[in-house]
Amino acid sequence: MSADSLLDALDPEQRAVATALTGPVCVLAGAGTGKTRAITHRIAYGVRTGVYRPASVLAVTFTARAAGEMRVRLRDLGASGVQARTFHAAALRQLGHFWPRVVGGAPPRLAEQKATLVAEAGRRVGVAVDRVTVRDLAAEIEWSKVSLVTAEDYERAAAAVRRPAPAGQDAQAVARLMTAYEDVKTERGVIDFEDVLLLLAAMLAQRGEVADEVRAQYRHFVVDEYQDVSPLQQYLLDQWLGGRHDVCVVGDPSQTIYSFAGASPHHLLTFASKHPGAQVVRLVRDYRSTPQVVSLANRVLTATRRPGDPVPLHLVAQQPDGPQVRFTAYDDDDAEAAGIAARAARLVAAGVPASEIAVLYRTNVQSEAFEQALAAAGVGYQVRGGTRFFARRDVRDALVLLRGGARSADPDVPLGQTVRDILTSVGWAPQPPSARGAARERWDAMQALVGLADDMVELRAQATLPDLVAELDDRASAQHAPTVDGVTLASLHAAKGLEWDAVFLAGLSDGLLPISLAQTEAAVSEERRLLYVGVTRARRHLELSYAAARTPGSRASRARSRFLAGLWPGEDARRGAGGRASAAADPAVLDRLRQWRAQVADERGVPAFRVLPDVALEAVAAAMPTQPADLRYVQGLGQTRLREYGDDLLRVVADEPVGRPDSGVGAKFR
Repeated sequence: MSADSLLDALDPEQRAVATALTGPVCVLAGAGTGKTRAITHRIAYGVRTGVYRPASVLAVTFTARAAGEMRVRLRDLGASGVQARTFHAAALRQLGHFWPRVVGGAPPRLAEQKATLVAEAGRRVGVAVDRVTVRDLAAEIEWSKVSLVTAEDYERAAAAVRRPAPAGQDAQAVARLMTAYEDVKTERGVIDFEDVLLLLAAMLAQRGEVADEVRAQYRHFVVDEYQDVSPLQQYLLDQWLGGRHDVCVVGDPSQTIYSFAGASPHHLLTFASKHPGAQVVRLVRDYRSTPQVVSLANRVLTATRRPGDPVPLHLVAQQPDGPQVRFTAYDDDDAEAAGIAARAARLVAAGVPASEIAVLYRTNVQSEAFEQALAAAGVGYQVRGGTRFFARRDVRDALVLLRGGARSADPDVPLGQTVRDILTSVGWAPQPPSARGAARERWDAMQALVGLADDMVELRAQATLPDLVAELDDRASAQHAPTVDGVTLASLHAAKGLEWDAVFLAGLSDGLLPISLAQTEAAVSEERRLLYVGVTRARRHLELSYAAARTPGSRASRARSRFLAGLWPGEDARRGAGGRASAAADPAVLDRLRQWRAQVADERGVPAFRVLPDVALEAVAAAMPTQPADLRYVQGLGQTRLREYGDDLLRVVADEPVGRPDSGVGAKFR
């Protein structure tokens, strides 16, 4: 592939990014606009044209998965040798290299988690150390360190940003605990993840010979997800640059969702003023989602934008039309979980792979209801944020077998068949087990390995078992797991950077989104951005829902999320809402409803409008109801018509035969 041919796959804005090889570059990239494609092609183009030496480029991002994906793309583009790492991985590598020379001996051991250290510090200063308190205090320590706030400055800094002290403590107690925490680490000879960045940044700032060596090595920097950098990460980046401006940053202020952990869009928004002459490129062509999804995403951001807020990027859909976004109000949480599970099962039956479906929610405690509902519906699932794929015992056992097989594999046997033969002994079979549980989870994991082997052969027909083992080792180091066949259950935060064909956004009621802890305008704005991130995860199918009550039979005390004001279809007829309907009727559904109405009118010998007026049909086609409760709030349907036609309407919307004894919709209006 020639250098110029690398540009052929890019749109004009992406090409502008790829050819801007020197000087400061700021890429404002909306969701789904191909930012990773643009920056990897930029690096590859720089290598192909001789502007960059591969070893002189350092690309940093925020997750091991994103870094792994970037390395794979660069390798496929012929830019092997470029360093693509997380901030922490890059810093840890450099710290390990220079520590023996600067300090002497091996660097301190890295503590994998803070809990035991925080608990000991709490005991020393008389702070309660139950599990929840330890978790909250550990998070506060992380925030202070990435925000470059010392124990001595904690009270003042927390007050300045109106940050409440965690776990029922006061700011003085937190400051004392922070000091004790550092003492405990020193005594045990360990450092935490934030120390890796702090120590390296200090080493670069104070030891000129170290800084010179690093800056001579890395001449060109790329920073992905720049809206999420913390003050500490920005400080380290400044040390790497040493006053130079050869850096390309990529981000979207509308996707800043980690400010509670110290992230700030400030550095992205002020990049051009900090780097005079910076080229600013906006990527707004959305290649991921349908116009229906993109339209909702744009409206989520602009619905209640405050004066002075950054103007969000307005996405322009590039995909063809898809189904209308569905909105559903459920009676209670159990009904919502069951309804979503049923909808997911229908999508799978219609040909959407389970791995291309996600249920997203605000807090992890919401996952249990969906796990139970999906299991009851016979739909496989995986919980993102649970045990990491490569940490599972069955996966580790499979890797041992694959490594052993790589030493004696018959090169004449296709890779896919070899992998299947080896994994049969650890739970793989041509067909999955019928029951859910451990056996099915094991099969799903083995099938993910088989699928990866098949994907490698599709890309490179001569791929061998040693090639697969090497790929798995790379993925394990980057925690870049292969795809497991099951509906993904994930929090909205964990879904950042991912995408699916179908997405269900669940629990969209005030108190959950925005979460009740969001008490300031800034916190509520971040919750809105979280909804935007959730919406933009969907490629084709998107469904939003909430439950009016927590448990069956309890009082319907929940209100729909304030973020959906003006977005929910037919909202003038729904509980607690005002205004006009804001979503167009689904044309296909409206056509089916008109055909049904004509048939009923013909059978009864009455005019069509006597069955249902046009306004009622259009309201049903806009609301896309899936259960009886949805129809009770649709304009133009009275109780008489609801009892008479409710079952039929739900079946027509679901595109199921009318008059079937029980289609699974289960309307009960009588």
